[in-house]
Amino acid sequence: MNDPARWRVDGRAATELPVGDRGLAYGDGLFETMRVVAGRAPLWAWHMERLEEGCRRLQLPQPASAMLADEVSAAADGLDDAVVRITWTAGSGPRGYARQATVSGRLIVVASPVHHADPFMATHGVALFECSTRWSLQPRLAGIKHLNRLEQVLARAEWEDPSFIDGLMLDMDDRVISTTAASIGLVVDGVPMFPALHRCGVAGVGRRLAMASLPDAVEADIDRAMLASASEVFLASSVRGMLPVRAIGDRHYATGPVVRALQAAWTTAGMPPLRPAEQP
Repeated sequence: MNDPARWRVDGRAATELPVGDRGLAYGDGLFETMRVVAGRAPLWAWHMERLEEGCRRLQLPQPASAMLADEVSAAADGLDDAVVRITWTAGSGPRGYARQATVSGRLIVVASPVHHADPFMATHGVALFECSTRWSLQPRLAGIKHLNRLEQVLARAEWEDPSFIDGLMLDMDDRVISTTAASIGLVVDGVPMFPALHRCGVAGVGRRLAMASLPDAVEADIDRAMLASASEVFLASSVRGMLPVRAIGDRHYATGPVVRALQAAWTTAGMPPLRPAEQP
């Protein structure tokens, strides 16, 4: 469980929320989960851009970036390597879907120490479970990180085998979108590819770093056949970094030069280097 001393609500140490908070009642809000290293969030600017876009789409007021920075710093103080979640809700309101005429917003910031992944995964790759739960199609919410993550909750409940680090999720038309907790990319005929996200999905900040690091990368509708023919498959996360995928079901993939380049870009961006595995 997170250390309650690192929970902050509206600028104060707190562990409780008003029961009328619209984020709790209706998922009316947004969140960002970021890595903070030695007091600095290397991908801060991109997290703020996605949060601003989410506020625009949901018609929420924009929280001040300086206020957010102060709260993240306070929550992560004393941690050399932390995961910090910023939650921005529509605040409290009366029962019913209609918001109040004036929305002030509520800020919740929680920090916790990073639990480092087994370095064997970064070196030799991870296995993905194939989820039956699908992303529903909703272009108005596509790309932003809103608070309703029930599809991911249901997908994650589909497996208990610890050999699977995450689960592959497709949309209602069998297009590859993401995993439950990370962006996914692949290499087909030498071209790095990322799923198009104009119908559903989250435009991950780790994905943005990956795409910025690969000038020949493209976005496309990716079907099962393309996934099966890929020479590399990898995960991109602003918390876990860049991980090669070694298997999805009975399909196996090699760890290749693209994911190695992305792991180097991760370190160059200011993130902790991935430690080499000590076993073959």
